Amino acid sequence: MPGPLKRSGLQIEVINFYRKCFRAAREKPIEARPRFYAFIRKEFKEHNIRKSDFATIEYMLRKGQKQFEAYSQKGVKDIHI
Repeated sequence: MPGPLKRSGLQIEVINFYRKCFRAAREKPIEARPRFYAFIRKEFKEHNIRKSDFATIEYMLRKGQKQFEAYSQKGVKDIHI
């Protein structure tokens, strides 16, 4: 029986950011949450990046953080895909 997966620091960072996005979406109005969830999933699945492409992954994390800051503001109540 294999042991638990060993993840790199960057992989852990991406997973934690994904979870952070969903936690922030739970702060939005109930009727808008499904659209936020769909947007988050779309943004993460949209880019087919190799695990070894560290520069692109780091860039996408920085870009995602900027989007996160914009969308997590209290004034943003809904999102359209």
